[in-house]
Amino acid sequence: MRVAIDVMGGDYAPRKIIDGTKLAYNELKNLIEINLVGNKEIIEKFNIPDEFSVIDASQVINAGDPPMEAYRKKKDSSLARAVNLQKNKEVDVTVSAGNTGAAVAFSILSLGRLKGVDRPALATFFPTKKGKVLVLDVGANSGVKPINLRDFGVMGSLYLEKVFNLNNPSVGLLSMGKEDTKGGKSVQEAHNMLSEANINFVGNVEGYDILDGNADVVVCDGFVGNAVLKFGESLVDFLLSEIKTGTSKNLIAAIGGTLMKPVFKDLMKKVDYEEYGGAILLGIDGITVICHGKSNEIAIKNAILKGYKFYDLKINSLIQESLT
Repeated sequence: MRVAIDVMGGDYAPRKIIDGTKLAYNELKNLIEINLVGNKEIIEKFNIPDEFSVIDASQVINAGDPPMEAYRKKKDSSLARAVNLQKNKEVDVTVSAGNTGAAVAFSILSLGRLKGVDRPALATFFPTKKGKVLVLDVGANSGVKPINLRDFGVMGSLYLEKVFNLNNPSVGLLSMGKEDTKGGKSVQEAHNMLSEANINFVGNVEGYDILDGNADVVVCDGFVGNAVLKFGESLVDFLLSEIKTGTSKNLIAAIGGTLMKPVFKDLMKKVDYEEYGGAILLGIDGITVICHGKSNEIAIKNAILKGYKFYDLKINSLIQESLT
């Protein structure tokens, strides 16, 4: 697999991005070809292995840059160059921890959509009481049609089945009630389409069903999915802050906090984004893995490994066959 890494994207770029790439290379060795994309002068200060290629890019897309403005004005950014390498068939996968909206825009507009896919979806994992759940869309589309939600269910189901060896994954439609009459008109229509799709559709699910693990795949529009994602991240930070404050108030609380450290450690591993290796953009005619902006070297390594598995199993061909 030939992979292009956006070295300048992310809060800890470029060091953590390069370190994570080295970790992935050490695991995959002869199965992967590395292309580091970014400011060449900066990159080459980091003891780059001879096996890696460095591709110079003069611009950087910042976290606050509007996606479409970045697409129009920053054609020589590390993200643009990384995606265009894939467009030109020089690499197979692009990995970025930079501006999510820009990564989505560049990927869709430069690589295009798979045949049969109207709207690509950003898919990521949430921890649950039973393991994990794949939620999509979490930010690629603010508004969708019922057919798009149907496609999200098909793509998510196929992704879990092939990449994670989960037989007949269950698919739920996020709504405001379990009854098929709940939700707006588009959700009700999507319910009917998902019921007729060749997947294990279990009906509507509500917000609490996500963490309860009552479906393996949960589909929703990107506005709702992104709100759920950001709320979940902030809730974890809030709870940890409250725990630290509470355990510092007196000796008994401090002793209790110390005794509970193994439990907290296991919980943090469950909710840590680095374990999941970023979100994959399903439905594009290529492979883009978009990492959390705060990704460290472990998250970058896992993102590259995720991209490799997606590439190796030819998931895009399977998605296209399922939707055409």
